[in-house]
Parts: sequence; C-alpha cells; structure tokens
Amino acid sequence: MWVNKMTFDDIKKRVEKISKLMHLSEKEINILLKFKKIAKRELDVNGKKYPAFRILHNDSLGPGKGGIRYHPDVNEDEVKSQAFWMSLKNSLAGLPFGGAKGGVRVNPKELSKREIEELSRAYVRAFQYVLGQDKDIPAPDLYTNSEIMGWMLDEFEKIKGRHEPGMITGKPIELGGCKLREDATSKGGFIILKEFLKVIGREKEKSRLKIGIQGFGNAGFNLARMLHQEGFKVVGVSDSKGGIFNENGLNIFEVKKEKEINGSVVNHSGTKITNKELLELDVDFLVLAALENQITKDNADKVKAECILELANGPITLEADEILYKNKIIVLPDILANAGGVVASYFEWVQNKTGNIFEDCHLEKRFEDIIISSFRKVHKFCNEKEINMRTGAYIIAIKRILGAEKTRGNI
Repeated sequence: MWVNKMTFDDIKKRVEKISKLMHLSEKEINILLKFKKIAKRELDVNGKKYPAFRILHNDSLGPGKGGIRYHPDVNEDEVKSQAFWMSLKNSLAGLPFGGAKGGVRVNPKELSKREIEELSRAYVRAFQYVLGQDKDIPAPDLYTNSEIMGWMLDEFEKIKGRHEPGMITGKPIELGGCKLREDATSKGGFIILKEFLKVIGREKEKSRLKIGIQGFGNAGFNLARMLHQEGFKVVGVSDSKGGIFNENGLNIFEVKKEKEINGSVVNHSGTKITNKELLELDVDFLVLAALENQITKDNADKVKAECILELANGPITLEADEILYKNKIIVLPDILANAGGVVASYFEWVQNKTGNIFEDCHLEKRFEDIIISSFRKVHKFCNEKEINMRTGAYIIAIKRILGAEKTRGNI
C-alpha cells in the first residue's frame, strides 16, 4: 500500500529555507503561509458521514484553482499542502489563478456508482458558496474524473438556476470540457522530460534509457503509454498492490489490459516487485505518479535513478530532497513537471467564460509553448544561480505571487 502521511510542516520548512535565499520579510513569509479560506463540512450519504474540505490558499493572481480528491487518507493538512502547491504551480506557469484544493475522506472503491454520484452532489451543496468561475474552480484529482465533474456542474447549476460551465474543469466534452484535458498532466510531464534530455544532450538515446514509474493510474499510465510509443524503455511500473519489472521493457498496453481485468499490474508477466523495490530500481529516470511522501530520509540514499520526474504532488520530502541533491540526483519538481493538467484546465475555463471554441491544433501548440517556456525559464534561472530545479521553480513562483500582493498594497 502507499504511504501517505502528509503534514503542512514540510512546506513550512521549505518556505523557511527559501525565505533565507530570497531575503523575505516576516510579513512576506506570513502571506505565503496564510490561507484565504478553509471550509470544512461533513457530508451525509445514506446515513454515513464523510469529512470534506475545500481550501483556498491565495487568490492574489486570480480565482482559486485546484482539484478534488476522494481518498481514505484525505485530511486538512494534506489539502492545505495541495492548495499551497497549486498556488505555486499556477504562478510558475503564468496562469491567472490562485491555488486551491478539495477532498473527501472516503474510499471510493467501497461505494457504488450511485453513491459516488450522491457524494459528489452533496459536496457541491456543502461548498456552493465558495465555488464559482470567478471564485474557486475545481477539477478532477485522485479517484475523481470527468463524469464526477459533470455531476458537480449539474448540481451547481441547479442550485444557482443558471448555466456556469466555467465553475469546474475536466468536464465531459458534451458539457464544455476540453479534449486536451484528459491526458494533459502526463503530456506536460512528457514534454518536460524530453526538454530535459535536450539540454543534457541525450535526446537521441531514448531507446537505451530505462524508466521506472510508480503509479499506474490515469497520469502514470498515460505517461507510460507516451514513453512506450516514443521508443523509451519502461522497465518497471507499480500500483498500490505492487509492481512488475522487465529489464527488456514492458508492453504498456498489455500491462494496461492486465490492470483492467484484474485490478492491478502485479500478475502481468515479468518479475514481481514491491513499491519499495521499484523506487530503488537501477534506472535512468524514475517517475513518481502516486501519492505524497514516497521518498523520505529513510529511503532517499537507496534511489539509483539519475533523474526523478514528479508527476504526483509532493512525493519527495524536504529531507529526502537534500539527500538526493547531495547524491547528484536531479529532480524535475512537481510544480513544473505536472502543470499540464492545470494549463489545459485554463484553456477549458477560458472557452467556457468567453464562449469561444478554439481549434485543437491551436490549443496543442499553445499548451506545448507554455510547458516548454516554463521549463526553460526554470532551467536558465537555476543555471545562473547554481541551485536545484525545485528551489529555482519555487523562487520564480513566489516572486510572482508576492509581486501581486505588493501591487495590491498588502505588503
């Protein structure tokens, strides 16, 4: 099973460390650690109670933006951490959004489809006053999807008595969704990985590069699919029940069939491995596409990958970051590497608000431009300052947020 013990303390430590490099004042630090709105409710579905949250971290750059997750480990500290990262992610990508996040403490695997719909509609009824296209805009996250976003939109519009498709993104195409959104997180990570190979002069070595991927949900599978189709060698994948390894490379489509039939990748042909063993594989790239805190001070020294790409939010703790940096392992950080989802959500939101429908080719080109521009901006800054990629990404993102707060007269 995944390990997921998220606390906001790790982020406080990161901000403290960054603040010394940026020479931030106490007021600026307080602004970064302050939350605009913390809403907590208890949802009642068929007599069962489910704690639920919607948290807005900062909206100096625009309305809140961030997903809603359904998971048995959802808690306030986790949602706060996710909302904070969304603020930085949106800022780094140059989007007109602040950071927000939502969640329900529930195991969706134990609910029927009808119960999940009732839970989703109950969530909207509980948080209707804090949501809206100009307030706070949810999207899919862990164990939520476009169908759930459609139910939530329907419930919101019934309550408000008007159409407002821009209040939520990641919706079905029929309700104003964006085709690009479905695999955008993976596509963004894929583009980042290829750009990184270019700057280190290894873009022609893809058939020889070995890649391990922790997490085989929507994001992990789609990235694995893209890598496989491009000729990269994905040698290991895992889900919450365990993983498989084949040094000659896995057929990702066959692995996907196995998961669809039996609910896990573990019985596919290949050597069975644990999630712990997957993290310690001797690979060129390790992709973290599961949950938070997967690499900690306890296992960071055992990581053999040359580079880690964070497709999940917060999969590496601060202490682990320092060990990896000491061991010269490069980390392509979450707020850069997994921003594709929110970039595509931005396109969907713009189309919903304006009524303009853009051609797919235009959106795909714009998407790639934003992702590549973000990478180059961070890479250039890090080279100039001789700092790691996460530190550089944080500094660039924080500067934009504090700049907005300053021009508003709050600093």
